[in-house]
Amino acid sequence: MSAAEGGEQGFDKLSPNGKGETSPPILADRLARAITLAGPISLAQFMAAANQHYYATRDPLGAGGDFTTSPEISQMFGELIGLWAADLWSRAGRPEAAWVELGPGRGTLSADALRAMAKAGFTPPVHLVETSPVLRAAQAERVPHATWHDAIDTLPSDRPLIVIANEFFDALPIRQLVRGGAGWFERLVACQDTLFLPIAGKQVPDSVIPETLRAAAAGSVIETSPASVAILRGLAQRIVTQGGALLAIDYGYDGPAIGDTLQAVRGHAFANPYDMPGEQDLTAHVDFGTLAAAALVERAQVAGPVGQGAFLTALGIDARAATLAKAAPDRAEQIAVDKTRLTQDMGTLFQVLAVTAPDWPNPEGFA
Repeated sequence: MSAAEGGEQGFDKLSPNGKGETSPPILADRLARAITLAGPISLAQFMAAANQHYYATRDPLGAGGDFTTSPEISQMFGELIGLWAADLWSRAGRPEAAWVELGPGRGTLSADALRAMAKAGFTPPVHLVETSPVLRAAQAERVPHATWHDAIDTLPSDRPLIVIANEFFDALPIRQLVRGGAGWFERLVACQDTLFLPIAGKQVPDSVIPETLRAAAAGSVIETSPASVAILRGLAQRIVTQGGALLAIDYGYDGPAIGDTLQAVRGHAFANPYDMPGEQDLTAHVDFGTLAAAALVERAQVAGPVGQGAFLTALGIDARAATLAKAAPDRAEQIAVDKTRLTQDMGTLFQVLAVTAPDWPNPEGFA
């Protein structure tokens, strides 16, 4: 869920703490002061500032954190992603490609994938797009030979890129447009006595609303993520020009659609997304239909979206689970539980989308 690139102006700047290090100021206080002085801000600004602070100041993963991602559930996830990449690379003619992961968490997915790819003869240079110093340190322990980037702009431009974005787009800032009695309004965030709350902003023209959704009932919400579209288009341009592929995995839907999906997670439980900005993970479901359309605009090929369960099953998770269970009989029950969690519990909520260069082969897993 790490948002390596926010796409919106944030409020959280690091400042010296007098010990040769840096420490972030209290974000809630800074946001409250800014809103009091200048007025309500967009939800996108609020979310960007909150997540920038959140990821810069902690490792949110695991039992002691706020949430757990698929790579942390089982090595099978990263291994199968690695084999997916190695197969595509091989059928593309084994070019001198680079491995890229966006928002790599602790680096677990890349470490597992690289191990599996190496067995298939694919040992690419590794590039990780991550701005959090805390998470970069964790990634360096697992993928010490990686090159780090603050944004996609500095990724290699002289070779194909195989880009993995697992639970990346969900943490990028969104706008919410709410249907009122007289039309559609953008949702803003106001502050009253240090309490943050959503309010209706200025009315937006109907032309910015998808035609099929304009007549929705009062109270309906449409979410858009300009930051996500910008990053997707930037990557698609690279892939069309340089060759390669992007694999995006996230919870989401094939939109655009009506729905308020903004949520906060703290301590593995849902929380009010307007409480404690910067101290909990803010996410929204990913509109895969819009991401696919953005890729097509750049003349890339698109496969999916398909459910994560169907995707992992097509890649051979059943056989991999059986192999692991045979090698470690004492862990067979846990391996089965992990497989069920990845393919059933998360099997349809999580969607998978592939974007490939026009002259690259069709990727596996999307039959």
